[in-house]
Amino acid sequence: MVIETKRLTLLPLSARQLKLWLDDTAALERELTCVYQAEPLEGFFREIVRGQVAVVENDPSGFMWHTFWLLLRQSDRVVVGSADFKDAPGAAREVEIGYGLGKAFEHHGYMTEAVEAMCAWALRQENVRHVIAETEPDNLASQRILQRCGFYETSRGETIW
Repeated sequence: MVIETKRLTLLPLSARQLKLWLDDTAALERELTCVYQAEPLEGFFREIVRGQVAVVENDPSGFMWHTFWLLLRQSDRVVVGSADFKDAPGAAREVEIGYGLGKAFEHHGYMTEAVEAMCAWALRQENVRHVIAETEPDNLASQRILQRCGFYETSRGETIW
């Protein structure tokens, strides 16, 4: 399953592909016929991806809620970023979206396009009523993306949009 937008293909990674992303990005690039130029897979971000491998393996039918989706620019198959839902919808029927973009691709509207598409897809699922996101108070770029996608601020501190 993929999500297509005007300029992007959003591709959810299988558990095996998540492992390739962690251990052999060149092999993942060959498999997907793409070039990875998004945010570096290091530090805390790398540990988050590593933790999701087992979660995806344990829920193969609902893996799209636990995996990372690569954002491939259709014109040249360059991976410009990634996004994820942080867990499957629960009793509150909401999912949280997260995302990151390679520095070279900022300010081109890619993330707004991807977040809009992922939110629209999620809201078409019968077990989802809300999509939420969290951003740091000083991350104005992320806040602008969320605003353009129809999110609104609900609390401060651990700012939730």
